[in-house]
Amino acid sequence: MFIFKGFLATLGMTKAFIMLKVFSFIWEIAKIVVISLAIIIPIRYYLIQPFFVRGASMEPNFENGQYLVINEIGYRFDDPERGDVVVFKYPLDPSQYYIKRVVGLPGEKIEIKDDLIFIYNSNSPEGMKLDESNYLPEGRITRGGINVQLNNEEYFVLGDNRSASSDSRKWGPLPKNNIIGRVWLRAWPFDSAKIF
Repeated sequence: MFIFKGFLATLGMTKAFIMLKVFSFIWEIAKIVVISLAIIIPIRYYLIQPFFVRGASMEPNFENGQYLVINEIGYRFDDPERGDVVVFKYPLDPSQYYIKRVVGLPGEKIEIKDDLIFIYNSNSPEGMKLDESNYLPEGRITRGGINVQLNNEEYFVLGDNRSASSDSRKWGPLPKNNIIGRVWLRAWPFDSAKIF
């Protein structure tokens, strides 16, 4: 009888030991999850954001299905520059996100004529032809007869695939407040990964 009671006591201690180990394991997992969320959530909502390219409007530079990472914090300190690729809330339906290239800056006048883009600003009051050779394929033209004066909070944006893009030529200037951030990283597919 004494041996049986000793066995039960040992069994109870083993059970308690196992329960303690299980609880310790669960507690460690919970701590890891909480710490991870404390790091990931602020980064995801305030610094960088993932974005999938949908459509052909930015080809050949950004193609349908590519996974991009957007730098959201950069424009809190600096303004978008000509040539930046930005993700923004579509002005006519802010629930949709678009990706386009900044062509015209606040206060400038943008003119599209003879398939060319001309920029009028304080440095070029007579107008300068926009050189897009560093990001557009040779021979790509910009159709449209447009003459737009931007205010101090507006940008003129175009898709790189000018013939298949809904952009400022169609729906007008982009308000600065609609801009989410600048494309920072193409993460997928891996063979075309690139930091911008």
